Amino acid sequence: MLNSFSIKELEAIKIIRQYFFDYGNAPSVRVLMQKMHYKSPRSASIIIASLVEKGFLKKKKDGSLQLAMFDFNEDFGTREQTVKIPLLGSVSCGLPIFAEENTEAEVPISIKLIKKGFKYFLLRAKGDSMNNAGINDGDLVLIRQQQQANNGDKVVALIDDEATIKEYHHTGSLVVLKPKSKSTKYQPIILTDAFRIQGVVEAVISL
Repeated sequence: MLNSFSIKELEAIKIIRQYFFDYGNAPSVRVLMQKMHYKSPRSASIIIASLVEKGFLKKKKDGSLQLAMFDFNEDFGTREQTVKIPLLGSVSCGLPIFAEENTEAEVPISIKLIKKGFKYFLLRAKGDSMNNAGINDGDLVLIRQQQQANNGDKVVALIDDEATIKEYHHTGSLVVLKPKSKSTKYQPIILTDAFRIQGVVEAVISL
């Protein structure tokens, strides 16, 4: 697929994909211009328009850009089977923040990481409250969608319409969501068993 793009477009694709991973949105025309060392924003605008036309980028109704193709296998020449998993945005590993179910991209993930019969989604971690569990700021977290968990599982928990990743512990009628951080500023979140789990962490992808 990538052989249909020019050398400059391939350079722009690498920049745009990395920017999506780092910031969750497409770079502006001026940012792309600077990263590609252009002297005028017009050159960057032409490349963006071409990438939209060729299907790498897609314009949303609000005019913002979304990744339409995100195939790592094209870059590395592998033939491993993959399935496309939606990247839904960011989730806090510090204080809980709302996780908007708005697909930023579809990321091919090896089927070896996927269990049959389950739905999956990806979230971008924010904060450092889970760094002792191997989840660092900016990591992509592969989540297996389910509403049950075992003690010690790392879960995405929904609290007052806000999502957070924590270690799950259930004792009697209480649920404790524990941070796993090198910092002492984070405290456990203590709940009744009335709240809902959104999923269990299956894998962490460090970038």
